[in-house]
Amino acid sequence: MTFPSAPPASLDREEIARRIPHQGSMCLLERVNAWDSQRISCEATSHLDLGNPLRAHGRLGAACGIEYAAQAMAVHGALVAEMQAASPDEPPQAGYLVSVRGVSLHVARLDDVGTALAVRAERGSGNAGSVLYDFSVHAGDTLLLSGRAVVMLDATAAITPKETP
Repeated sequence: MTFPSAPPASLDREEIARRIPHQGSMCLLERVNAWDSQRISCEATSHLDLGNPLRAHGRLGAACGIEYAAQAMAVHGALVAEMQAASPDEPPQAGYLVSVRGVSLHVARLDDVGTALAVRAERGSGNAGSVLYDFSVHAGDTLLLSGRAVVMLDATAAITPKETP
Protein backbone atom coordinates (compact mmCIF):
# COMPACT_ATOMS: atom_id res chain seq x y z
CA MET A 1 0.00 0.00 0.00
CA THR A 2 1.36 3.43 -0.89
CA PHE A 3 0.34 6.63 0.78
CA PRO A 4 0.38 10.05 -0.84
CA SER A 5 3.43 12.17 -0.26
CA ALA A 6 3.56 14.58 2.66
CA PRO A 7 1.38 17.68 2.41
CA PRO A 8 2.95 20.50 0.37
CA ALA A 9 5.25 23.02 2.05
CA SER A 10 3.08 25.92 0.85
CA LEU A 11 -0.59 26.12 -0.03
CA ASP A 12 -2.81 28.53 -1.95
CA ARG A 13 -6.29 29.66 -0.92
CA GLU A 14 -8.04 26.76 -2.64
CA GLU A 15 -5.85 24.20 -0.85
CA ILE A 16 -6.46 26.00 2.47
CA ALA A 17 -10.24 25.95 1.93
CA ARG A 18 -10.14 22.18 1.34
CA ARG A 19 -8.67 21.75 4.83
CA ILE A 20 -10.79 24.05 6.98
CA PRO A 21 -14.54 24.49 7.46
CA HIS A 22 -14.44 28.19 6.51
CA GLN A 23 -15.60 28.64 2.92
CA GLY A 24 -16.25 31.47 0.48
CA SER A 25 -15.39 34.90 1.79
CA MET A 26 -15.07 33.48 5.31
CA CYS A 27 -11.85 31.69 4.27
CA LEU A 28 -9.62 34.61 5.21
CA LEU A 29 -6.13 33.29 4.41
CA GLU A 30 -4.55 33.62 0.97
CA ARG A 31 -1.52 31.43 1.37
CA VAL A 32 0.44 29.18 3.69
CA ASN A 33 4.04 30.26 3.18
CA ALA A 34 5.70 27.67 5.42
CA TRP A 35 4.84 25.15 8.11
CA ASP A 36 6.29 22.29 10.13
CA SER A 37 4.99 20.14 12.97
CA GLN A 38 5.23 23.04 15.45
CA ARG A 39 4.43 26.25 13.54
CA ILE A 40 2.76 27.81 10.53
CA SER A 41 3.19 31.10 8.68
CA CYS A 42 0.35 32.38 6.51
CA GLU A 43 -0.46 35.46 4.47
CA ALA A 44 -3.74 37.32 4.06
CA THR A 45 -5.03 40.34 2.18
CA SER A 46 -8.75 39.84 2.85
CA HIS A 47 -8.57 42.51 5.57
CA LEU A 48 -8.56 45.04 2.70
CA ASP A 49 -11.72 43.63 1.08
CA LEU A 50 -14.80 45.81 1.62
CA GLY A 51 -16.82 42.58 1.50
CA ASN A 52 -14.92 40.96 4.38
CA PRO A 53 -17.63 39.19 6.44
CA LEU A 54 -16.02 40.30 9.71
CA ARG A 55 -16.38 44.01 8.93
CA ALA A 56 -18.84 45.91 11.09
CA HIS A 57 -19.86 49.56 10.83
CA GLY A 58 -17.52 50.07 7.86
CA ARG A 59 -14.39 48.81 9.61
CA LEU A 60 -12.45 45.69 10.55
CA GLY A 61 -11.39 45.85 14.18
CA ALA A 62 -8.03 44.48 15.28
CA ALA A 63 -9.68 41.80 17.43
CA CYS A 64 -10.79 40.17 14.17
CA GLY A 65 -7.14 39.17 13.80
CA ILE A 66 -7.91 36.39 16.30
CA GLU A 67 -10.06 34.74 13.60
CA TYR A 68 -7.18 35.00 11.13
CA ALA A 69 -4.95 33.27 13.68
CA ALA A 70 -7.62 30.64 14.43
CA GLN A 71 -7.78 29.78 10.73
CA ALA A 72 -4.00 29.44 10.63
CA MET A 73 -4.25 27.05 13.61
CA ALA A 74 -6.98 25.08 11.80
CA VAL A 75 -4.85 24.72 8.68
CA HIS A 76 -1.87 23.74 10.81
CA GLY A 77 -3.87 21.08 12.62
CA ALA A 78 -5.14 19.65 9.34
CA LEU A 79 -1.65 19.56 7.82
CA VAL A 80 -0.14 17.87 10.87
CA ALA A 81 -3.01 15.36 10.90
CA GLU A 82 -2.38 14.59 7.21
CA MET A 83 1.29 14.10 7.90
CA GLN A 84 0.59 11.74 10.82
CA ALA A 85 -2.41 9.87 9.40
CA ALA A 86 -2.20 6.09 9.47
CA SER A 87 -4.36 5.99 6.35
CA PRO A 88 -4.88 8.51 3.55
CA ASP A 89 -8.66 8.34 4.18
CA GLU A 90 -8.39 9.12 7.90
CA PRO A 91 -10.17 12.46 8.50
CA PRO A 92 -8.53 14.95 10.88
CA GLN A 93 -10.19 15.70 14.21
CA ALA A 94 -12.27 18.85 14.29
CA GLY A 95 -10.78 21.55 16.46
CA TYR A 96 -12.68 24.20 18.40
CA LEU A 97 -11.24 27.44 19.68
CA VAL A 98 -12.20 27.39 23.35
CA SER A 99 -10.25 30.30 24.82
CA VAL A 100 -7.83 33.09 24.07
CA ARG A 101 -5.58 34.65 26.69
CA GLY A 102 -3.07 37.43 26.91
CA VAL A 103 -4.29 39.09 23.73
CA SER A 104 -2.50 42.37 23.01
CA LEU A 105 -3.94 44.63 20.33
CA HIS A 106 -1.34 47.12 19.08
CA VAL A 107 -3.64 48.80 16.53
CA ALA A 108 -7.34 49.62 16.52
CA ARG A 109 -8.11 48.38 13.00
CA LEU A 110 -6.84 45.93 10.40
CA ASP A 111 -8.57 47.39 7.34
CA ASP A 112 -6.39 50.49 7.32
CA VAL A 113 -3.19 48.41 7.23
CA GLY A 114 -2.17 48.78 3.59
CA THR A 115 -0.04 45.67 3.27
CA ALA A 116 -0.50 41.91 3.53
CA LEU A 117 -0.90 40.40 6.97
CA ALA A 118 1.59 37.79 8.16
CA VAL A 119 -0.33 35.39 10.40
CA ARG A 120 1.74 33.05 12.54
CA ALA A 121 0.87 30.33 15.02
CA GLU A 122 3.18 28.12 17.04
CA ARG A 123 2.17 25.05 18.98
CA GLY A 124 3.30 25.44 22.58
CA SER A 125 2.06 22.21 24.11
CA GLY A 126 -0.76 19.78 23.74
CA ASN A 127 -2.12 16.29 23.99
CA ALA A 128 -4.77 14.18 22.27
CA GLY A 129 -7.52 16.45 23.61
CA SER A 130 -6.23 19.99 23.26
CA VAL A 131 -3.44 22.17 21.89
CA LEU A 132 -2.05 25.49 23.13
CA TYR A 133 -0.91 27.91 20.43
CA ASP A 134 0.91 31.23 20.58
CA PHE A 135 -0.19 33.47 17.71
CA SER A 136 0.68 36.81 16.17
CA VAL A 137 -0.37 38.97 13.25
CA HIS A 138 2.14 41.34 11.66
CA ALA A 139 2.21 43.86 8.83
CA GLY A 140 5.82 43.81 7.69
CA ASP A 141 7.89 44.24 10.85
CA THR A 142 5.01 45.79 12.80
CA LEU A 143 3.27 43.60 15.38
CA LEU A 144 -0.49 44.19 15.15
CA LEU A 145 -1.74 41.66 17.71
CA SER A 146 -0.62 38.60 19.62
CA GLY A 147 -1.88 36.15 22.20
CA ARG A 148 -2.41 32.52 23.16
CA ALA A 149 -5.25 30.20 22.24
CA VAL A 150 -6.48 26.81 23.37
CA VAL A 151 -7.94 24.53 20.71
CA MET A 152 -9.99 21.55 21.89
CA LEU A 153 -9.62 18.57 19.57
CA ASP A 154 -12.03 16.08 21.08
CA ALA A 155 -15.06 18.20 21.89
CA THR A 156 -17.41 15.22 21.94
CA ALA A 157 -15.66 13.84 25.02
CA ALA A 158 -16.24 17.14 26.82
CA ILE A 159 -19.95 17.47 25.97
CA THR A 160 -21.15 13.87 25.75
CA PRO A 161 -22.42 12.69 29.13
CA LYS A 162 -20.85 9.50 30.34
CA GLU A 163 -23.21 6.63 30.90
CA THR A 164 -23.41 5.35 34.44
CA PRO A 165 -23.74 1.64 35.15
